Amino acid sequence: MTKHDDSSTSEQPEYEVEIPSRDDLLAAVEARLKPTSFDELVEKFKLSDERQQVGLKRRLRAMERDGQLIYTKANAYGLPERMSLIKGRMIGHRDGFGFCRPEEGGADLFIPHHQMYNVLHGDKVLVQQQGTESKGRKEGRIVRVIEPRKGDIVGRYFIEHNIGIVVPDDSRICQDILIPEGQANGARHGQIVVVEVTQRPTRRSSPIGTVTKVLGEHMAPGMEIEIAIREHDIPTQWSAAVEQELARYGETVPAEAYEGRTDLRKLPLITIDGDDSRDFDDAVCAEPHGDGWRLWVAIADVSYYVRPNTALDKDALERGNSVYFPNFVVPMLPEKLSNGLCSLNPDVDRLCMVAEMTINNKGKLTGSEFYPAVMNSHARLTYTKVAAILDGDAKLRKDYDHVMGNIENLHGLYKILKKARQQRAAIEFETTETRFIFNAQRKIESIEPVRRNVAHTIIEECMIMANVATARLIESHDEAGALFRIHEPPATERLTSFRSFLAELGITMKGGDDPSPHDYSDVLAQVAERPDAELIQTMLLRSMQQAVYSPDNAGHFGLALDEYSHFTSPIRRYPDLILHRAIKALLKKQQGPSPALEGAWMYPDDQLDELGAHCSMTERRADDATRQVDEWLKCEYMRDHVGSEFSGVIAAVTNFGLFVRIDDMQIDGLVHISNLDNDYYQFDGERQLLIGENSRRVYRLGDKVRIRVKSVNLDERKIDLDLLSAESPTGQDRMLPKGKKFAKHEQPPSKKQKKQATKARIKSKRKAKESARKGKKPKSQKSKGQKRS
Repeated sequence: MTKHDDSSTSEQPEYEVEIPSRDDLLAAVEARLKPTSFDELVEKFKLSDERQQVGLKRRLRAMERDGQLIYTKANAYGLPERMSLIKGRMIGHRDGFGFCRPEEGGADLFIPHHQMYNVLHGDKVLVQQQGTESKGRKEGRIVRVIEPRKGDIVGRYFIEHNIGIVVPDDSRICQDILIPEGQANGARHGQIVVVEVTQRPTRRSSPIGTVTKVLGEHMAPGMEIEIAIREHDIPTQWSAAVEQELARYGETVPAEAYEGRTDLRKLPLITIDGDDSRDFDDAVCAEPHGDGWRLWVAIADVSYYVRPNTALDKDALERGNSVYFPNFVVPMLPEKLSNGLCSLNPDVDRLCMVAEMTINNKGKLTGSEFYPAVMNSHARLTYTKVAAILDGDAKLRKDYDHVMGNIENLHGLYKILKKARQQRAAIEFETTETRFIFNAQRKIESIEPVRRNVAHTIIEECMIMANVATARLIESHDEAGALFRIHEPPATERLTSFRSFLAELGITMKGGDDPSPHDYSDVLAQVAERPDAELIQTMLLRSMQQAVYSPDNAGHFGLALDEYSHFTSPIRRYPDLILHRAIKALLKKQQGPSPALEGAWMYPDDQLDELGAHCSMTERRADDATRQVDEWLKCEYMRDHVGSEFSGVIAAVTNFGLFVRIDDMQIDGLVHISNLDNDYYQFDGERQLLIGENSRRVYRLGDKVRIRVKSVNLDERKIDLDLLSAESPTGQDRMLPKGKKFAKHEQPPSKKQKKQATKARIKSKRKAKESARKGKKPKSQKSKGQKRS
């Protein structure tokens, strides 16, 4: 029995009574062969007190809201899994249909258009599977919304016929929100606003809401970031309790924090980061050791300042990671810590956790030791400066003479680590990133490619080595719990698609149904000199699964490593903070309590499962938000280039057209199939081709093209293009050979087939009209959402 605690604040009773726990109630319902009534539960648990019965009702309602129980039409409680009900989160689609993503994993369930009227993207729902739809996808029927979406909705306010409406910016929310008179909060036509939904949508009515905040004009500088933050529910405000905790810290390291730490202040540790970085997580130093090397990787000791279960910790966990937008950051930690006390700034004492490693002359990790330390960074270097120093820049070499030995040592160690990386066949991606150059009014002047140099790879190899060492430490201690960074091998469906893509380009990949990283590396080596190498790398990346955080070590496929964790960025990633606490807990167990080991924490397995799922979610959330802002800014930039011509490459082929990636700027636009040469085109999904029925012209991935910007839709973040010319980068014939017949899935319909299809459509329309007159819906009729899908 437990005390009643499930009611909302407004329902909290003024008394405390003992009622069955959720686990007890679930066990009782599960033990019966049929759903259990309220009276039967009262009798089973002998709840004679009226207050206990009230408490039981409230707990049962809470379990209904959480989807643990279903209240049936027969006024009884049953288990969702016995009713073939699936609990999941709704994902809307701009075309009106949606998908339910099951909480327990597995394939998403397709939700047709007519089922979406009374739900919103983000709702938690119970769904019942109902066969498959026309494309072979599992289809579901929404039984109940068990938890409405959290967070406000951002959109654009319009006044039409004296009625206020908000059109959500998130295209996955297809319903416009009605704003009653007096609820617009002073918003003007066309402005971006935040809306709170006060009345849920139904089959016959739109959602109703009230404007809680006016963000500003549609094209105001920085509005795209404001929208993305709110749309993806990224926390930006610190709690009052956090401010109180921060007030306890000064601007320098507390005197008591030095006790029990190794003093590394004379070791020539240096930081190497981007030109615009402000928080420095890591510092490095290397020196020859026997016939190999000794490497120190010192990481900011965030765990000393951010203790478990404090307000700082709770806010950091909610954020999960820092989110980096162009010229703007939503940090995981307050600036006083992220850019101050925790940041390894030059020439000041800082607390750190150190991985001291020995590496042999073949680049193998032969030993490691972890300990808390105090350090003083001897220089703040950038990737650009280090690359120039290694290229022989005399002035920079003189300016940084005091750390030149360390820089040269790091470069020497890197050469060995790079060779070891190649031997284990880690997959090397050389994709191009871009950055936005803004003017004083925060309008984009240009979009420039960002090239990686040798300094990036030096730091990358040092961090990988530290991450491997920490993963091995955790793996070797059963009592230690932390999160691994896992990257599993490609799924079968994606692998098959990638192999088909390669085959179309005349490339083969070994490994059968279970390729190794070596097989992928072989492909990259084959295409290194091809003009479409970057596109092939992109397709290879798409074939991969997404890396996630998990307490179970499944290895890292892309890096070809059996153990891998994230240890090196606790200022901006919560999983790294978890790992630091676990290492301290191990040290504390071995050495006993010490001020240097404050913040140690051993996590139980069930908590790590939840933390892994949460941190993986916040990482995806950050990626989605930053991608949305990038797309918006690229569209804004291209608005000034409507009518301009560019070179590009076909980056994707679909049944509705070609997506072209514009060279250097990494901007994607669509050449719609209706704008291609005067012909009918058939889509070959297996080989990613569009083939002209009459001209037999072929458009394929990797074709070099010349395009003209036709139009830009900023609201939908879409760029439409006209195709001017195309050529194959590998000399492949762009015309289907006359002797080659269309495959079955390519075969264009004959005149007879077209005529039969037309008759069938006419017959279907007549039947629909007849049914409408009689007030019936024909069984074969599909929703508009299904047709468009």
